[in-house]
Amino acid sequence: MDSVASYVRAWRARLQPADVGLPAAGPRRTRGLRREELAALAGISVDYLVRLEQGRAVNPSPPVLAALARALRLDHAERDHLYLVAGQAPPRKTQVPSHVTPGIQRLVDRLGDVPVAVYDAAWTIILWNAIWAALMGDPSVRSGRERNIIWRAFTGPPSRVVGSAAEAAAFEEFAVADLRRVLGNYPDDTGLQQLVADLRRASSRFDELWQRHIVAQPDTGGAKTINHPEAGPITLNCDVLTVTGTDLRVVVYTVDPTSSDAQKLDLIRVLGLQRLGAEPPVVSAVSPDPTIDPG
Repeated sequence: MDSVASYVRAWRARLQPADVGLPAAGPRRTRGLRREELAALAGISVDYLVRLEQGRAVNPSPPVLAALARALRLDHAERDHLYLVAGQAPPRKTQVPSHVTPGIQRLVDRLGDVPVAVYDAAWTIILWNAIWAALMGDPSVRSGRERNIIWRAFTGPPSRVVGSAAEAAAFEEFAVADLRRVLGNYPDDTGLQQLVADLRRASSRFDELWQRHIVAQPDTGGAKTINHPEAGPITLNCDVLTVTGTDLRVVVYTVDPTSSDAQKLDLIRVLGLQRLGAEPPVVSAVSPDPTIDPG
């Protein structure tokens, strides 16, 4: 059987910068993405990717394989094959899916002018664009549970989303009821079970709502007010799209182009680009820390 190295090299070669939302930076000596580009998209070190493609790094971990599958835009069959070639069991169908399909990745790549993020069924963020990070705060500085919106709502500091006490209570009720629905769909997911157990211990409010045994359908969005630290309050329309067959949630913020909020969003976009060194937006994904060599 071919090695992981041969698959990663071949799949890297078939991608062009435009396929992953990157600018084409001049002539290229070889086809496909550069190693530096793939490493950045996957959140792994370039040195590790070099050793992986040369066959010197063996047995990549499941998190690294998941990050590579997302960065390489693999479909489900290709992703599962990558796991098998690497000697790992493919993600169980009983687990909450976190694999971003090529279609969803292309959607995010092409929505660079509006904030967009992708969450798994349990509301852990797994993908976002640059303007989302500028608007909501950069998810890449968080890890583990801190990337789960429900965990942060019940145990973390206040978010940038502002509203009345009644609106906050309604969101908490929805979040708990939706999480119960997701647990019903994935009853064997041990990570999801542990999230619920930890939330019940950490938050009396969550535990009280959990004991009501209410089940809710996914949220479809509505108006949201974000209190940006530099641009101030900005009200946007929030649409939540559920991806059939994956339970991924695509969250998109839009605004009336003639409104003052549109001007604020433009300011936030510029501020975000300035922090990126004036580079074009690059889609980010949840993955191992890019400063860490997972090998």
